[in-house]
Amino acid sequence: MKRYEDLSPSLRCIMTPGPVEVDPRVLRAMSFPVLGQFDPEFTSIMNETMEMLRELFATRNAWAYPIDGTSRAGIEALMVSLILPGERVLIPIFGRFGHLLHEIAERCGAEVFVLEKPWGSVFEPDEVIAAMETFKPHVVAMVHGETSSGRVQPLAEIGRACRRMDALFIVDAVATIGGIPVETDAWMLDAVVGGTQKCLSVPSGMAPITYNDRAEAKLMTRKRVERGIRTSDVQPGDLSFVRSNYFDLGMLQDYWSPQRLNHHTEMTSMLYALREGLRLTLEEGLDARFARHILHEKALVAGLTAMGLELYGESSCKLTVVTCVLIPEGIDGESVRTLLLERFGIEIASSFGPLKGKIWRIGTMGFSCRTNNVLRLLGALEAALLRHGFGFEVSYGLGVQAALDVYEENVR
Repeated sequence: MKRYEDLSPSLRCIMTPGPVEVDPRVLRAMSFPVLGQFDPEFTSIMNETMEMLRELFATRNAWAYPIDGTSRAGIEALMVSLILPGERVLIPIFGRFGHLLHEIAERCGAEVFVLEKPWGSVFEPDEVIAAMETFKPHVVAMVHGETSSGRVQPLAEIGRACRRMDALFIVDAVATIGGIPVETDAWMLDAVVGGTQKCLSVPSGMAPITYNDRAEAKLMTRKRVERGIRTSDVQPGDLSFVRSNYFDLGMLQDYWSPQRLNHHTEMTSMLYALREGLRLTLEEGLDARFARHILHEKALVAGLTAMGLELYGESSCKLTVVTCVLIPEGIDGESVRTLLLERFGIEIASSFGPLKGKIWRIGTMGFSCRTNNVLRLLGALEAALLRHGFGFEVSYGLGVQAALDVYEENVR
């Protein structure tokens, strides 16, 4: 009979655009005793989580709760619940995850209209608004922070246009929530999904969402209570009901409401983790947290450029929490990544699609966004590049020194 050793994963310095290192206090919270899903002590935790999510999303929405599943589960829950078959959906794409929105909208049976920008840039709001005036969409779905290319899309003007034209605006803020501002109400975003495994430094497995009264009104027209718990006075909605049972927001919000109408068994330990991650985020303060991410990005960028490396993409729309670096000509990017992981215990990311093999993506997110991580990465990357024959035009060690200058300037 085969024997298995105790599980003992290696301790890594994770500097990818997700997942990132998990705060030890979050891991501790996951070890707490399991409660029943209708235990008043547990439902109180559910209510506290909703309260903190409203603050995180900068919203007064009644509905702010997590979908059990990875970030993609949250995206799919919003889209399958809010997009009717045959509806017109506009999706502006500037990276990999815009294509994901396109794919899910097609699976919803929508008539999809696509705008595309080269990876490394974003849309001027007027471009999206002009397309809205042409296509008259029922729904606009868009990525806020695109980790595939390290760019961030301005949303406020598009949100106002959606409200004016009576289109629902669904936003993927998976990479940005907790790392840069996401102003749900001020930007007039109707439905937003965030991620746990990035700037919140919680393991992947839950997807926080929020949606407003406009979105809820549409959900209610599609409401269908599961047969096994349906009472005689509950009837399906007038429009085509949501084809997914698991991702039906109409039923999920009943579960998160005072009714506690059973839908699924809640992921107890993951909810503990999310609650603790949110508590730590709000304890730090959102403005202070955003400033911390800006500081470490600045130090990282200073170090990379001092080493003679070039950044990828338009600087005017760079995403604070992800830095894309062009792999120098003649350097095997995957070999460098392997050396960093195996010898230094540091993980950075490659990319995909048109950028596969062309850039490295370095995340400065959540708990991973720390001074010692940035300095460790810069020193290790310089050593790995030297090992691969990269010809530095300047003296060695300037990357770490440039980052230290940024940190010392911040202290002053």
